[in-house]
Amino acid sequence: MNILLYVFITLATIGIMEFVAWSAHKYLMHGWLWIWHEDHHKPHHEKHGFFEKNDLFFLVFAIPSAISYIVGLATPHFWLLFVGIGISIYGLIYFLIHDVYIHQRFKWFRQLDTKYSRAILRAHGAHHARHTKEDCESFGLLIVNPKYFKKRSEWRKVGG
Repeated sequence: MNILLYVFITLATIGIMEFVAWSAHKYLMHGWLWIWHEDHHKPHHEKHGFFEKNDLFFLVFAIPSAISYIVGLATPHFWLLFVGIGISIYGLIYFLIHDVYIHQRFKWFRQLDTKYSRAILRAHGAHHARHTKEDCESFGLLIVNPKYFKKRSEWRKVGG
């Protein structure tokens, strides 16, 4: 295999991870693992301490990444190393956008102001408008519904 294939595997994994994260968020976090995710939907003033149970999902994604690194390095399936790298890169992107930029758990990116960054904030805000596991919208992170590029007053319900 050549370097271009490894780059492709890494980039494809990053792209696929958006859909994996969307599915995990919609069907696991807002499903049978709500017990871990619920505190993330509580208003900020109701939270106790820096960490949330929701932070356990880091392990849900870090473990397959680590396994991919180990298997990729220890077997003839070297390409799996680049799957692990792709999962790690997506995890870093997720952390920087979700925890740092959106939720301001670290005060690093307060100056972002583009149409895309505002759309991400609107989409995530719409998701957090509900404090229950039902009736939420916008489960993804990087792929944003076009309606969120508009002001909230310009949104229309689909089909109505």
